[in-house]
Amino acid sequence: MDNRGRIADRQMAAALNWTAATRLSIREHDGLLVVAADPHGVFKLTKQGHVRLPADARRAGHLSSGDRVLLVAHLDRQTVTVFPPVALDQVLLPVLPGGEDL
Repeated sequence: MDNRGRIADRQMAAALNWTAATRLSIREHDGLLVVAADPHGVFKLTKQGHVRLPADARRAGHLSSGDRVLLVAHLDRQTVTVFPPVALDQVLLPVLPGGEDL
C-alpha cells in the first residue's frame, strides 16, 4: 500500500470484474477492512484499476504507508477482505511453532 492508500494489486479487482465504474463501500469489521461492490458506495477504483483505501479506513485498520496486506476475494459476494499486518500477527503467531516468542 502506498502513502495515499492505493493497493498495488490489480488482479483481484480484475478477478471480481470490477471496473472504474464499479461503486465500492469500505468498512472496518473486527480490525479487518471489507471492500464491497455496492451500487450506493461512495468509492471507486482508480483510473488504473487500483483500490484506494481512504485515510479513515487506513486508521481503523492500523495501516501505514508501505504496509503489505493480505487480500482475500470472495467472488460470490463481490467483496475483498483486507488483512492488515496486525491482524495477520494475531491470526498466525499463535499457530506458528515458537510464534508466541517472536
